[in-house]
Amino acid sequence: MTAPDDAGMLAAGTRLARHDWDAVAAQMNEHGCAILPGLLEPEECRALALLYPEERHFRSHVHMARHGFGKGEYRYFAYPLPPLVAGLREALYLPLARIGNDWNARMGIGMRYPDDHAGFLSLCHAAGQIRPTPLLLQYGTGDFNCLHQDIYGDLVFPLQVAILLSRPGHDFTGGEFVLTEQRPRMQSRAEVVPLEQGDAVVFAVHGRPVRGSRGDYRVNMRHGVSRLRSGVRHTLGIIFHDAT
Repeated sequence: MTAPDDAGMLAAGTRLARHDWDAVAAQMNEHGCAILPGLLEPEECRALALLYPEERHFRSHVHMARHGFGKGEYRYFAYPLPPLVAGLREALYLPLARIGNDWNARMGIGMRYPDDHAGFLSLCHAAGQIRPTPLLLQYGTGDFNCLHQDIYGDLVFPLQVAILLSRPGHDFTGGEFVLTEQRPRMQSRAEVVPLEQGDAVVFAVHGRPVRGSRGDYRVNMRHGVSRLRSGVRHTLGIIFHDAT
């Protein structure tokens, strides 16, 4: 594993400082997701999408249909991550760890996340989770991603981030990001998250607390992508725990 370089960290930290993290936490508590508008510039989106066919950047290539995951494909990055991806992963971790620690306290979960991402990855690697999980996803016409949870081992960071790299209405149509929430003894609730190129959505990986009349209780979250009507859609996924 290679740490993010100083330039990558500085660039990521500067852009994250533009966002109101108290408002992000409030949205996460209310809905299980929050949008970070314009996290990446259009030229950065294009540059990341152009990495997709370059196999040297990746450790594995997954065709969803072969595994019953949907239709489409994705590639997991290899270490060292591209500087921008590494910088974003490190910089996003701290404000999201604060939300994650609050959630765990509310749900009675003993795990508390370290103050920096390197410390959390050390825990992952000690547990045998050593493979990087940031990924690029590619969808074509008719492709979709079934509702799922990105859990790759016993250690799971409770939030993750997806950044839309393509232009909706220009590069593709359809392909909306979808979340579902299952509350105890209730039917599932669906939410469609509207994104523009460069927007990021922060969302719960699996469970999150909800305030009820008798205190907090846990709900189960899943996410996916609806059917692409036309074109090609690329997304950067940032998952903070590594995989076994």
